[in-house]
Amino acid sequence: MTSPDLAAVPFDAVAAAHPDPAFPRFHPRPAQGWINDPNGISFINGRYHVFFQYNPDSARHHRIAWGHVSSADLVRWEEHPVALRPQDGGPDEYGCWTGVVTDDDGVPTAAYSGVRSDGGHSQVVIARGSQDLVDWNQTGHVAATMPDDGLVTAVRDPFIFHFNGRRYAMQGAGLANGHAALLLYTVDDLSDWKYQGIWLTSENPVAATFTPAEIWECPQLVQVPDSSGAETWLMMFSLWLAGDSHEHANGVGHLVGSLAEDPATGLPVFTPRTGGKSDLGRDFYAPQVVSLADRALLWGWANEGPGRDGRRGRSQDEIDAAGWAGVLTFPRELSVVDGALAVSPAPEIDAYRGELLARRASGTVPVPAFAEAMVRASIEGPVELLLVGNGSRQMVFSGSIASGEELRVFVDASLVEVYRSGSVATTLRAYPAAGEEWQLSLPAGATADVWTLAGPA
Repeated sequence: MTSPDLAAVPFDAVAAAHPDPAFPRFHPRPAQGWINDPNGISFINGRYHVFFQYNPDSARHHRIAWGHVSSADLVRWEEHPVALRPQDGGPDEYGCWTGVVTDDDGVPTAAYSGVRSDGGHSQVVIARGSQDLVDWNQTGHVAATMPDDGLVTAVRDPFIFHFNGRRYAMQGAGLANGHAALLLYTVDDLSDWKYQGIWLTSENPVAATFTPAEIWECPQLVQVPDSSGAETWLMMFSLWLAGDSHEHANGVGHLVGSLAEDPATGLPVFTPRTGGKSDLGRDFYAPQVVSLADRALLWGWANEGPGRDGRRGRSQDEIDAAGWAGVLTFPRELSVVDGALAVSPAPEIDAYRGELLARRASGTVPVPAFAEAMVRASIEGPVELLLVGNGSRQMVFSGSIASGEELRVFVDASLVEVYRSGSVATTLRAYPAAGEEWQLSLPAGATADVWTLAGPA
């Protein structure tokens, strides 16, 4: 039985009571505090669980814990108490950073990056959870330390995958020669990871083209549905460069390829064929993907973007005053179509579609602060999403739409997500000032339907 102080809180109640008009109503997060990377995404005992890096005490990145929300249907979300906290004197005393949750012989288990002090090396720390993933036992057990490899200068963000009936793990890394890398581990025992060496680096010509970085952060490796019927694997990295400081100008990239067993070592070998950007917006980073029986789902982090493009972002003073920072995207479904990554909102998101407000052909369409717009075109032309008012017009999104193409645009207060059929998404943050409204500008030959976003019945 869950004690009263551990009772879940429905997110719609949190959002409805929030005083900040920029706070999202359909993207679950705590009412206060800083959040960043989604972690531990899993589907266990009939519920989707999304953890995330979280500072409950302020809207700044410091002494990171793990927050926790869950849902049975990807639409009705509940907020749970903090799952993992930095342990004084433990291997995670400076922060419980990015990691995963997996089922280890029936025991929900977190494997995450723990850091002892600012500037210290990351280690893989293990914690065991209750069946409902609400209570966690943090003993400070370290499953993998910094590798004894002079070429490896930085390690972070463990990810677990299965191949040919065996469990493996990888971590992102940076090398002394300036290249990014993946490190491979065998994980027959989740409490004791065996380092197998540097697995892939940005010296690979395909990786150099599509995923250049100094450190590959938040590495992912999942099998995704492929329209060709081929067995296709997707690698995704957050592309860290020195001096990023939560700006992440390099964004997120991916590689599409195949996984095979090396006949000499028995270890898996990933062969990339192609790749690209995983999101076209500047406010998207550190996604995590969960591979299920028939689908692969992704959540990403959209930060507040202080100081960028003037009024598009919030200053640090404004963030501190608001008391919260960071949003997670809608769950996104991944597939490969004609060799390229295609990203769409999970079909469950359709449950948020409320009243039809407008159906417009060309021209300008007003869009409320919580809305979905569907744009279709018979000829190619530009589509723009703007903030208009007080004598100004601020461009938030601009892109072309081709004949027969479809754009879905979601506005949830200060978070904008644009999905293009057969392509990747675009994630942006923008903050309407008093007297401003959202407008969608359509080209000739395009039509748009606009609905409110509303809680499901």
